[in-house]
Amino acid sequence: MEFGVVLQNDPPARDVVDRMRLAEGNGFSYGWTFDSHVLWQEPFVIYSQILAATSRMTVGPMVTNPGTRDWSVTASMFATLNEMHGNRTICGMGRGDSAHRVIGRRPATLATVRESMHVIKELAEGREVVHHGVLLRIPWVREGRLPMWLAGYGPKALRLVGEVADGFILQTADLDIARWTIGSVRQAALDGGRDPGAITMCVAAPAYVGADLPHQRDQLRWFGGMVGNHVADLVARYGTDGPIPRALTDYIAGREGYDYSHHGKAGHPSTDFVPDAIVDRFCLVGPESAHVDRLRELAEIGVDHFALYLMHDEPERTLEAYGRDIIPKLRR
Repeated sequence: MEFGVVLQNDPPARDVVDRMRLAEGNGFSYGWTFDSHVLWQEPFVIYSQILAATSRMTVGPMVTNPGTRDWSVTASMFATLNEMHGNRTICGMGRGDSAHRVIGRRPATLATVRESMHVIKELAEGREVVHHGVLLRIPWVREGRLPMWLAGYGPKALRLVGEVADGFILQTADLDIARWTIGSVRQAALDGGRDPGAITMCVAAPAYVGADLPHQRDQLRWFGGMVGNHVADLVARYGTDGPIPRALTDYIAGREGYDYSHHGKAGHPSTDFVPDAIVDRFCLVGPESAHVDRLRELAEIGVDHFALYLMHDEPERTLEAYGRDIIPKLRR
């Protein structure tokens, strides 16, 4: 299993860079950030600094979207960073939940996501592609490489992952949901004539190492709210008796709204509906041994990559515990 850390681009940006450097020193090989340009600072500017401050870390958004930048701009930014730092970028893609809704737009359709992933990857890797009806190629790209991962929960998104993506991002560490989603992605890959083993399976979830479980749960309750925001869209589309597992949908019955001004932050006021049991299922809490046990269970399901959301009040302690006691036991 490989390990990544996920941060928000809160000012000062130098703190984000310093924390990524600390993460690399503790064995994390991927550095991810949110990409919601109004809520946080511009990630691609910060990626340049992270890459300069680290030597091996691969960096990218978890996740970007098709709607807030022209796809040729996104491709050029990735290609520029790769030319400067040696193909050390990765693109996590989504429909644009917070990035779109904060500026009054709906998330992109999956058809748009599919097309954007193709255009961005082709351009960033130096190949010709039709964009806006024009045949384009970035002429200065030489031996570029950009893995494209896709985040999602619903059946159509999971099918799209299996058909076109290099990796799958599941934003919850729940074992039952991981089994269902990973199984769906693998089946879609087989149906499309692809090798399921070529798709990296990534679980992204908060992790907090410590002994005070009530405090950890309060610090991480925001994640159930963030996931619930996506699940609410699925319930609206498929209903509660549709193909979405009850393990994913039941807990949002008490959800009344969502405040994006606190998106992804401890103490989020829109997450009172999230019970302790959901925090325990969706996140990794408790002492080091509990984290090792859950990660081993995820590895048995087929998870190749764990991306650790670090939005709580003990980020350095958790990074150091992972580097000292957890990553060495799980590293391939």
